[in-house]
Amino acid sequence: MILTDSDIKAALDAGEIVIAAPGEGYDPGQIQPASIDLRVGDEGATTKHKARTNIKEKGLIVLEPGDFGVICILEHVKLGPQFVGRIGLRSKYARKGLIATTGPQIDPGFEGSIKVGLANLTPRDVPLAHRDDILTLEIHRLEKPVDRPYCGPYQGKYGLSTEDLDTIAEGDGMAFSEVLTTLRSLSSNVGDLSSKMSDLAGQMKAQQWMIPLIITIALSVMAVIVALK
Repeated sequence: MILTDSDIKAALDAGEIVIAAPGEGYDPGQIQPASIDLRVGDEGATTKHKARTNIKEKGLIVLEPGDFGVICILEHVKLGPQFVGRIGLRSKYARKGLIATTGPQIDPGFEGSIKVGLANLTPRDVPLAHRDDILTLEIHRLEKPVDRPYCGPYQGKYGLSTEDLDTIAEGDGMAFSEVLTTLRSLSSNVGDLSSKMSDLAGQMKAQQWMIPLIITIALSVMAVIVALK
C-alpha cells in the first residue's frame, strides 16, 4: 500500500520512518499527496571537475552539458522493516534533460544517506541549488515486516564516501562533457577549413581566364627561343 500524505505524517510522528535533514525535524512542507520530496544536500561531485564540491558553501552545483555527477541528498532516511521506498527524479529536472541513474528502491530497514547519480544530456548547464527539491520518495507499507531488513554495505553510511567518488574524482578517462567540447571544437575547425577551401576554390575559379593567357605566353616564348636557334 502506498502511503498517503496523512499516512506519511503518522508514520513520521510515530518514528516508524525518519526522513529529515540532520539536526532538523521533518519538514511538513515536503509532504506531497502520496510522496515526500527530498532535497539537494551539502556535497557532490562531477566528472568535469573530478573533485568534491561543497554545495552548501557555494549554494549550488552545476552539471555542464554531457556531465555526470553524484550528489548526496539532504535528508537522512530510516525505514522500519515494514516499509519500502521508491525514488524518482522530480519532473522539473527531468524536463530539463537530467537522467537519474540511482536504483529506484530503498529497502526495508535501510538507514543512511541517499546518493543519486545524475547525467546531463542537454547542450545547456543545469544548476542544482542547495536544498532544492530534486527527488520524490514514495513509501509503501508491506503486509508484514520483512524477516531480513537491509544490512548491506550502505547501511549507516552518511555523506559521499571515497567509493562514491572513485569513478569521478580519480577517473583517468575523458568525461563525456569533455568529449562533447572536443567534438564541438573539431566541428568548428572543420567548418572553418571548409570555408577557407570554398574561398580558395572561388578564387581559383575567378582566375580561370588567366590559364589560357599563361599557356599562350609560354608557347610564344618557346617559339621565339626556337627561332633564335
